[in-house]
Amino acid sequence: MNRKVIIIGSGPAGLTAALYAGRANLNPLVFEGNQPGGQLTITTDVENYPGFPEGVQGPEMMDLFRKQAQRFGAETQLKNVTKVDLSKYPFKVWVNQDLFTGESIIISTGASARMLGLESEKELMGYGVSTCATCDGYFFQNKKLMVVGGGDSAMEEAIFLTKFASEIWIVHRRDQLRASKIMQDRMEKNPKIQVHWNSVIQEIKGSRESGVKEVIVEDTLTGKTREESCDGVFLAIGHIPNVSLFKDILNMDKNGYIITKDGRTSTSIPGVFACGDVQDHVYRQAVTAAGSGCQAAIDAEHYLEEKS
Repeated sequence: MNRKVIIIGSGPAGLTAALYAGRANLNPLVFEGNQPGGQLTITTDVENYPGFPEGVQGPEMMDLFRKQAQRFGAETQLKNVTKVDLSKYPFKVWVNQDLFTGESIIISTGASARMLGLESEKELMGYGVSTCATCDGYFFQNKKLMVVGGGDSAMEEAIFLTKFASEIWIVHRRDQLRASKIMQDRMEKNPKIQVHWNSVIQEIKGSRESGVKEVIVEDTLTGKTREESCDGVFLAIGHIPNVSLFKDILNMDKNGYIITKDGRTSTSIPGVFACGDVQDHVYRQAVTAAGSGCQAAIDAEHYLEEKS
């Protein structure tokens, strides 16, 4: 069945796009993907989204987004798109053997934070382990934190966290940082931050009830390990945009983020739009993702009007 709008991916961007497209009587079809609701489904307390003065659980907020979009006619399916053909009109989207066609496509597949690959990291994500200082820093007043990474984003996260934490360790696997000189200078001037060189976190100890209690740190030169107490671990080792479906199809920057044009959500193919973290490597917030989802739906609506 041909659709006016097919939305690939959910999260605040995709579900806001679905809400706006639904209200425009475009009957959008949303494929929610492997992680319905996006990264917010692994976030416990969301306290910085407008309209929730007491805060809200990430999965609960995404459920509200979904219900609101469905109220205006959006159809959501818990399916993962496996292939696309954007070379001809209408665009083709496959879920395994099932073919769907759309007159416009909105991509909101998001980005995934790079992880250390530890079981304990997955278990404690949202319970003392975080990938977003601006989202979660407030919960760590006067606490000791570990920030993993050596680039500009790690320095930014560490400096931001000094507003709340009493002590911050930057854990870096090499003997020098990749961060720019200006960011290193800012970090070095901050008395709350110290760098632990040639170090990697081997294990994170704690529980969902008590939070993070300590980490096991390995010296990469000697192989020796030591236990260090801490109250939280922030991972700042980069994000990977979820663009495998669109490789060699859409224009992307050197880090793999989809390029959108002129402050809008248009991609290099007319009728294909991108919103949220798949095209935003700067802000990466729920509220900015939702805003770009709104833009994508409006851009798609205008495109369809002009084409008809």
